[in-house]
Amino acid sequence: MSDYALLISMGCFLAGFLIAYWMRGRFVSQKAKAAEEEAARLVEEAKKKSETLLREADLEMKARLFKLKSEFDTETKETRAELKTRETRLVQKEENIDRKTEQFERRDHELSRRERHLTKREGKLQRKELEYNDLVEEQKRQLEKISGLTVDQAKELLIRAMENEARYEGAKYIKKIENEAREEADKKAKKILATAIQRYAGDFVAERTVSVVQLPSDEMKGRIIGREGRNIRALEAATGIDLIIDDTPEAVILSGFNPVRREVARISLMRLISDGRIHPARIEDVVKKVGQEVDQTVKEAGEQAAFDLGVHSVHGELVKYLGRLKFRTSYAQNVLQHSIEVGFLTGIMASELGLNVKLARRMGLLHDIGKAIDHEVEGPHAVIGSKLAKKLGESPKVVHAIAAHHEDVPPASVYDLLVQAADGLSGARPGARKELLENYIKRIEELENIANSFKGVANTYAIQAGRELRVIVESNKITDEEAVFLSRDVVKKIEESLTFPGQIKVTVIRETRAVEYAHKKDLGSRGQRFCRKANIE
Repeated sequence: MSDYALLISMGCFLAGFLIAYWMRGRFVSQKAKAAEEEAARLVEEAKKKSETLLREADLEMKARLFKLKSEFDTETKETRAELKTRETRLVQKEENIDRKTEQFERRDHELSRRERHLTKREGKLQRKELEYNDLVEEQKRQLEKISGLTVDQAKELLIRAMENEARYEGAKYIKKIENEAREEADKKAKKILATAIQRYAGDFVAERTVSVVQLPSDEMKGRIIGREGRNIRALEAATGIDLIIDDTPEAVILSGFNPVRREVARISLMRLISDGRIHPARIEDVVKKVGQEVDQTVKEAGEQAAFDLGVHSVHGELVKYLGRLKFRTSYAQNVLQHSIEVGFLTGIMASELGLNVKLARRMGLLHDIGKAIDHEVEGPHAVIGSKLAKKLGESPKVVHAIAAHHEDVPPASVYDLLVQAADGLSGARPGARKELLENYIKRIEELENIANSFKGVANTYAIQAGRELRVIVESNKITDEEAVFLSRDVVKKIEESLTFPGQIKVTVIRETRAVEYAHKKDLGSRGQRFCRKANIE
């Protein structure tokens, strides 16, 4: 039973399989047929589409060909028109060239004719030139025979006369310009100096040549001297100043080159006298304290001077040296006050000239800084001061102005000249320096007499309060080389004969003066001429 069922199941399975296979084959055949139909349809559509594309491409190609043909026709037409225009222009140019060629040919023909004419004239001129040269040579021979001079000699005389005339006119013109410039410069300088003097009101200084300490009585002299002179020796050793105790009633004189030390000694002695305790230990203690006080005073004086003039950034040591000038005098004029005065005057003149006022004031304030140490260092105080200023960081312009204010070195800028002028103003103004008129005149006369004693000296002038001596010599007796030796001889004789502070500048001037005279002389119809006679002195 089971086998029969198995057979039936297998039969059913086989039948189902066959049916399924048949149906699959039929489905496949239907699908293949549908695919063939679809393929045929697609092929047909592709053919139709390709035909459409071909037609479109053909139309587009025809349109493009038509467009290109139109453009080509247009360009061809324009090119033809342009070529026609160019052809017309070329024809016109050719016609113009032909006309110009004809003109050139006519001109060439005319030039050839003229050239032949000029050649003929040139030949005639050459023949005439030869004739003229012969005539000129004949005239030259006749003139040489009449005048007794050759051509070269006549040329030399003519050139010399023209050269003298030109020199005369040039010298006259140069002299005129120099006089005008000198007059204008003198007026301007006087105006500036007058303005500076008017705008600055300086104090009159008091005469101070020695330091004198007043004593309450002559008995105090013995206490100052001490037992066996120990007190005076201790005071001199501590201060470095000599004490002169003589018959002057109730007074002790302090002598020393260093003004600061002299001030320390003066104040110390006054305090010892007022205190009454005078012995070596007390002297050393008082001198030490007074020295510190004076150093502070010196510093404050320098700072105040710089502040009054508006001069800033000055080295501290330079300020101290500046303050030392408070105790220094020159011709009885306080040097610090003089320096402040020179600073103000230099600044005023610089402002009038449109220059740097602060720089000018700085130069004027520091110009005599060398006098603070000139008793310690050999040389002119201007050179000493310039070296000190350079060492302490001052600018080259300030250093040079300090060195040049007495012309120890030549001035290099207008500031140097302003410092010189302000220094002369400060020293020469009324009341600035105390000196007897008789002594001053005597010293000036001695200077002039020394220079006048030399042979060949015409005039002598002492200027700048005797600081400069100008010697004018006769040019026909003293040569330029001899003038150099004369200046040295005058300096040597002044140093041997006179005693003077500072330095004296000697300038020897040798000048040539040209004097000419114009004489009017009647020469008939040929006019007038001027005969000049030169006299060289």
